[in-house]
Amino acid sequence: MRRLFPAVLPAATVLASLTLAVAACGGGGGGGEPAAPAASVSDPTKITGEVTWWDTTRPDSEGPTFQALIKEFEAAYPGIKVTYVNVPSDQAQNQFQTAAQAGSGAPDVIRSEVAWTSQFASLGYLQPLDGTRAVDRPDDFLPGPLSSTKYNGKTYAVPQVTDTLALIYNKRLLKEAGHEEPPKTVAELKQTALDVKAKTGAEGLALNVDSYFLLPFIYGEGGDLLDVQSKKIVIDSPANVKAMQTVSDLISSGAAPKPATTESYANAMTALKEGKAAMIYNGPWALSEIYQGKEFKDKQNLGIAPVPAGSVKAAAPTGGWNLAIYAGSKNIPAAYEFVRFMTTQKAQAKIAKEISLLPTRTSAYADPDVQGNRDVAVFKPIMDTAVPRPWIPEGGQLFQPLLEGYQDLVGGKSAPADMLKKVSEQYHGIMKDWS
Repeated sequence: MRRLFPAVLPAATVLASLTLAVAACGGGGGGGEPAAPAASVSDPTKITGEVTWWDTTRPDSEGPTFQALIKEFEAAYPGIKVTYVNVPSDQAQNQFQTAAQAGSGAPDVIRSEVAWTSQFASLGYLQPLDGTRAVDRPDDFLPGPLSSTKYNGKTYAVPQVTDTLALIYNKRLLKEAGHEEPPKTVAELKQTALDVKAKTGAEGLALNVDSYFLLPFIYGEGGDLLDVQSKKIVIDSPANVKAMQTVSDLISSGAAPKPATTESYANAMTALKEGKAAMIYNGPWALSEIYQGKEFKDKQNLGIAPVPAGSVKAAAPTGGWNLAIYAGSKNIPAAYEFVRFMTTQKAQAKIAKEISLLPTRTSAYADPDVQGNRDVAVFKPIMDTAVPRPWIPEGGQLFQPLLEGYQDLVGGKSAPADMLKKVSEQYHGIMKDWS
C-alpha cells in the first residue's frame, strides 16, 4: 500500500454531493438508522447477502492475507458471499465519492483512510454504526484510531489497522559509513547520509514527494497544518518555513538526491531494496514489500527507528485505515458481520503476524503472534508518540495542495515561504470560515 492522497473533487462538486446525500439519506450527518441492533440477532451465522469490499492494500504483498481472511469469514458465514475488489489507495477516495454521489457502484464496505472517514460521514455516505454488531468491544480499541471513526458524536467506521512513519534503514550501509546507530536528529540524518554517499557510493536518504511524508519535518519544528481549536490555518507559520528549508537543504547538500516529482515512492522503495539508498521514511505497511528486496533477504539487516528530531521534537503523524459501510448498501446486516469479523483480535493478530500492520485493539498486542513480530514490537512505541491528525471533514482535502507545493519545492519552482503561502491560500479556499 502506498501512503498517497489523491486529488479531491472540486468544492462545487462536494456541495452537490452533500445536497444529494441529504436527499438520499435523510440528513448530512450520516446514513439511515442502523438496520439490526446487536440484541436482535439471535444467530448471526444464518445471515445471508453479498458484500462487495473495496480493499486498498498492495495486491501483491498484502492482499493475500486479507483474501485468506475472507475465506475464513465465508466459512464461518456460509450465507454471505464476499466480492473482493482491490482499489489503489490513491484512487479509492475519489472513486468512492463519485459512486456514492451517483447512487450506484459504491461498495458495501470500503477500507477508508482515517482522514476520509469524517468527510464521507459529513456527506451522508456512511452508515452509522453505534449499537450495531459491526462495533464489537469498542473499549478495546486504542483511543487514537478510535477517534478517527467519529463524526458529530456518532461512529461511522471501525478501526482496522493503525500506522505512523519511522526511519527505515540499511544497517550494513550505515555501518560501512561508520555509523553503528541510526541518526536521532535531522542534523545527524544529514551527516549520516553524506557519510554513506562518500564512503559507500550509495545515496544516503531517498525522499518520497508525498505530503504525508512532510509531516515529520513539520512536527519536528513544532509546526502543524491547522490549529483546530482556534479554527486557524497555520500552514505558512515560521516553524513550517523552517521545516521546508530543512527539506530543501537535504537535497541541495547532496544528503538526498533530487527526487522525481512523480513515482518518488516507488523510486525510494526500489533504491532501498536494492541497496542504492541507505535510508527512507516509511511505515509498517511497507515492510512486507521491503523484505522482498535483495538487501533484506536477511531481515536482520533492516533497521527501524523513530524519525529524527527537528529543533523541537521527534514526531510522526497518526495514520491508518478504517472499515466503513456505505449508507446505500442493500446488504447492511451482512456488512455488519463482515466488518466485525475483519476487526476482531484474531484477525488483527493474523495481519500483524503476516504483514506487520499494527493492530488497533489493545488486546491484540498481548497475542503471542503479535508479540512475536519484531517489526510490530519496534513500531508500537513509535506509534504511542504519534501526532493525531485533525479528524474533520476537510481533513482529506489538505494533502493535495501540500503535495503540489512539495512538488514545486523540489522542482525548484518555489521557495519555502512562497510555497507555503500558496498552500495557505488553497486551504482558505477549502475552509472559508477559518482565519
